[in-house]
Amino acid sequence: MKTSLIIERIKRLPFQGLLIAALFSLFISACGNAPVSTPSTGIPTTKATPNVTAPGDIMKAGTLVIGSDTTYTPMEFVDTKSSNYIGFDVDLITAMAAHMGLKAEIQKTGFDTIFDDLRNKRFDVVISSVTINDDRKKVLDFVPYFNAGESLLVQKGNPKNLKSVSDLCGLNVGVQTGTVEKSDLDTGSKACKAAGKSAINETVLQSQTDVVQLLATNRVVATYQDSPVTDYYNKINPGQFEVGGSVVNSAPYGIAVRKGDTAMLTAMQKAFAAVKADGTYDNLFKTWNFSAQQKQS
Repeated sequence: MKTSLIIERIKRLPFQGLLIAALFSLFISACGNAPVSTPSTGIPTTKATPNVTAPGDIMKAGTLVIGSDTTYTPMEFVDTKSSNYIGFDVDLITAMAAHMGLKAEIQKTGFDTIFDDLRNKRFDVVISSVTINDDRKKVLDFVPYFNAGESLLVQKGNPKNLKSVSDLCGLNVGVQTGTVEKSDLDTGSKACKAAGKSAINETVLQSQTDVVQLLATNRVVATYQDSPVTDYYNKINPGQFEVGGSVVNSAPYGIAVRKGDTAMLTAMQKAFAAVKADGTYDNLFKTWNFSAQQKQS
């Protein structure tokens, strides 16, 4: 199935379609975290010629095992029709694996355990909209690939005029566990109390799809997440949501590898350079409707 067709179909869905996707994701989770090989999505790319050498054990296995929290539309999520994992990140890592002559295999995992799972060698790398920050760089190595930030998703018309975390004191806000946004809300909540105001009332869930569902059902007044995700839900539900304020805390996403795994880090750096050189990287930004400003130079 062509990814461009998938995007057009999703764009036409009301929010009920997103709820179906959330329920489907829960069904997949209930069936276990079995690996799923990522199929071709019809991205207009140059056919990759293997020109990057991965570490020997991975080359021997013939498979690059990738950890990802597949609830983060449009970066990594489940196509409800095919049950395949799709998204910008999925397409990117699949193309990179092809340059190493490897099959890409996604292992679904929760974002709250994803880094421990990587360190415990459940998978070879992680691609899951991981914001690179100083704390994470202490324990992981990264290949930057996408420029993002943080932003608020609010009800249409922004009835409470929410533009920043400082506006959220005493309000109900949804956020995904383990994210930088969760940490930033915690910091903002402390600032609220220091100013003599009520703390932010956070509803913290494992699935980003479920977080947005909180807003759709009026259980929170805003959700806080990465800006590409905010923009995506705003685009597919223009009559229901809008972006509150502007993007803050701009930082790159990175493909994560185990700290000190020089061979894997070098292989991923070379594979990323290869997908940039063959035009795949540029094509992915067109296919998934991202701005050129979000490209990693």
